Amino acid sequence: MYAIVEMAGQQFKVAKDQKVYVHRLQGEVGSKVTFDNVLLLDEKGNVTIGAPAIEGASVTAQILSHLKGDKVIVFKKKRRKGYIKKNGHRQYLSEILIESIAASGAKKATKKAAPKKEEAKVAAPKAKAAPKKVAPKKAAKADDLKKIEGAGPKAAEALVNAGLNTFAKVAKADPAKLSEILTEASSRLSHLVTTTWPKQAGLAAEGKWDELKELQDRLDGGIEK
Repeated sequence: MYAIVEMAGQQFKVAKDQKVYVHRLQGEVGSKVTFDNVLLLDEKGNVTIGAPAIEGASVTAQILSHLKGDKVIVFKKKRRKGYIKKNGHRQYLSEILIESIAASGAKKATKKAAPKKEEAKVAAPKAKAAPKKVAPKKAAKADDLKKIEGAGPKAAEALVNAGLNTFAKVAKADPAKLSEILTEASSRLSHLVTTTWPKQAGLAAEGKWDELKELQDRLDGGIEK
């Protein structure tokens, strides 16, 4: 039996007792994780395809270790501009062991039934004088959160949707909370390392752009060297 499942923004073909390297997961070594975005199941030749995912199916795995991948050289050059930049990158990975593949049994969130109209009816209170209209306050302009190292357009959008639309708010947030917001927004964002995001946001909020640039030059995969 094997399955095709999405894990940390990537799709893998997995089977029981197989070891897989995925983008860094938030769990501790030895803890178990469950992935419920199963796209395909093959059980003794009986193939089930999701639309897009199979309801109730899940893959359970254990985190064996956290490590770094091979070093990749990132070289940028602009012709006739005198611009050359060379950086090294090592992707943060997690090694996991597939423990089980379940065709059904994964818990899904269920919507609560709306109350019946008859139950919702309440005696109307006596009419009161209409309150004076107050001009709505203008919403504060959102900051460009993409200036945070590691926060792309999708990650910035997820933070804004969660109410963290300024550098000052991100600076006060806990990195674990930021990771939770990104994971809930999309599994493709769950591998992002948010450890230094509050510190970066704090410098940006205070307008210390030179210090922010120095900090970002020391970062490797979102972690300060």
